[in-house]
Amino acid sequence: MKNIVVLVSGGGTNLQALIDDQKSGEIKGGKITCVISSKEGAYALERARNAGIDTKVLPRKSYADSKSYSEAILAELNSLNADLVVLAGFMTILDECVTKAYPYKIINVHPALIPSFCGEGYYGLRVHEKALEYGVKVSGATVHFVNEKADAGAIILQGAVDVKNDDTPETLQRRIMENVEWKLLPKAVSLFCQDRITVKNGKAYVDL
Repeated sequence: MKNIVVLVSGGGTNLQALIDDQKSGEIKGGKITCVISSKEGAYALERARNAGIDTKVLPRKSYADSKSYSEAILAELNSLNADLVVLAGFMTILDECVTKAYPYKIINVHPALIPSFCGEGYYGLRVHEKALEYGVKVSGATVHFVNEKADAGAIILQGAVDVKNDDTPETLQRRIMENVEWKLLPKAVSLFCQDRITVKNGKAYVDL
């Protein structure tokens, strides 16, 4: 049984999707053992406690820079014997000291079809604003491994939704969350925990 540690910063809707699928038995071979938040009072912590999952708070503002904060996160991950780290609305870019210590063991979900609308500065509603500005006809979400570059790790799963003529960034965000993010993130976690993801030459191959 693999130890899953989830990093959060906000409301925790993706965390809730993971918790729900864990309760229903959809996540096989792993268990969420701890949720770490970069902010005190994040509602995601409440979701974790309601599910009986241990929580920790490492406030980003308590650390001078990204490197010192990342080193603190790394120490926690090591102490928890994390097998898989899931970024679920975690709003801090981790220093390479973490990604190098956990190669192909950190998963993130990005609310667009990578390589579109991704990289530094593309997060939250900004992603959907840019997609609508460009006039794309489909958008979606990507679950990927995390490496030293923002949104540049090997793609594990992708899913798409149609973009409607009257969409706002908010309506598009909601459709992608409900139809793609909340389904694909738990699926990717379960696949990882069952050792059904292999990486060759920087690409992820999934045994569905």
